[in-house]
Amino acid sequence: MTVESPARRRLIVASNRGPIVFGHADDGSRTTRRGGGGLVTALSGLVASHDVTWIASAVTEDDREVAAETEGALEEHDRAGRPFRLRLIAHDPLDYDRYYNVLANPLLWFVQHELWPTGLAPDIDHGTWEAWEAYRRVNAAFAEAVIDEADAAGDGVSVLLHDYQLYLVGADVRAARPDLVLSHFVHIPWPGRGAWRVVPTQLREAIGRGLLACDVVGFHVESYVREFLAFCEAVPGTVVDWRRRSVRSNGRDTLVRAYPISVDPAEFDALASSPAVLAAEETLLAERPERLILRVDRTDPSKNIVRGLKAFDRLLEERPDWRGRVRFLVLLDPSRLEIPEYSDYLAAIQRTARAVGERWAAPDGTPAIELRIHDNFPEAVAAYRQYDVLLVNALADGMNLIAKEAPLVNARDGVLVLSETVGAHDELGPFALSVNPFDLQGQADALHEALAMPLAERARRAAALQAHVRGHDVRAWLAAQLADLDALAAAR
Repeated sequence: MTVESPARRRLIVASNRGPIVFGHADDGSRTTRRGGGGLVTALSGLVASHDVTWIASAVTEDDREVAAETEGALEEHDRAGRPFRLRLIAHDPLDYDRYYNVLANPLLWFVQHELWPTGLAPDIDHGTWEAWEAYRRVNAAFAEAVIDEADAAGDGVSVLLHDYQLYLVGADVRAARPDLVLSHFVHIPWPGRGAWRVVPTQLREAIGRGLLACDVVGFHVESYVREFLAFCEAVPGTVVDWRRRSVRSNGRDTLVRAYPISVDPAEFDALASSPAVLAAEETLLAERPERLILRVDRTDPSKNIVRGLKAFDRLLEERPDWRGRVRFLVLLDPSRLEIPEYSDYLAAIQRTARAVGERWAAPDGTPAIELRIHDNFPEAVAAYRQYDVLLVNALADGMNLIAKEAPLVNARDGVLVLSETVGAHDELGPFALSVNPFDLQGQADALHEALAMPLAERARRAAALQAHVRGHDVRAWLAAQLADLDALAAAR
């Protein structure tokens, strides 16, 4: 159920990606738009209830120009006009490239999503160690910014660190400000200890020490909590208390907790009736087939897009009655294309979509798969409204907010086909059709079952999905974390 937020407080949020993306209009004037990603979506709710300073990397050239013009800090506003302080860190470009495109992605991302084909890759070489030093420097810059902002804020400020790009920040902040209340939320899966063998011991232990410098380490689901506690048993000088779900290190305790992330239902209700979404939906309706299967994702190997396309191919091969009646709309946001593994995967998506789409094209030549690769959020929300089946078959996902966003606004009692290996399955599995992400036949069968499901059963599942997400919203996620931090602060 929804949890009431605690009293207004001063918060410092640190994440690699910021809530604002700066750009330029055709006339040269500066533009701003909301940053993408589930983290930004979730944390934007903080601004409504708290005094927030958000620290992020200046990623683009426009970001760096803004950072230079404002000496790194400026006042910004969320979509509702509520103010927050934004501090942008302009890193050395080479350091940032190595930190982000070598160490964080793909090394750590692939480890934590268990994507490395370890017989062939990765090679931990001189370039990896250079990237590790860059990762350390970028994390140190974040720590310095956090310390500066905490010093300026005075007593009573809490620090919320986020995700795999900032694993070392906590240790530096703790050394300078032992009084601060620190949390670190990891938004991606925490795999079993075997997956971490890819990472040299020195790096693993530094990651562990960075996280254990915080008062609370948060994950989306309990299985990640258990795997992190097991990981900590291999970090020298730690004692794991499995009953309390805590780790003692350097004379202090770190609580390890699960806080399932969610979305803001009111925001999506408003989006669904916005002019941009209604216009996109009108276009979609004009081209709509009898049945529509939808997926919305980033072009990331962990999302398992190619296998989803192959499962659709198998569906139409085995179920000729669906040919010409169902189309697969695939909306993809291009992701990390500077990294070879990602650009190669995008090419595989395009090849497979073209081959399957043309194989089962309608008599008028319309391909059975429509692949759109661009960042168009209103279009995605319009498609959320219109799907009959939503396919979420990721190999691994910390949560997967699309599985929560789309059912909120869907107008057709759409059925969710959901991978059993994503965090959202812990909550939404009872209302979805569960699939193994490697099982093409199982996914094809689930797509058929979803398409053929009786109307009453579709309506029952759709209503249950909506009720769960509305009752377990982003405010509950935030409030649970802040309540734990308040309890720790009061106990000091």
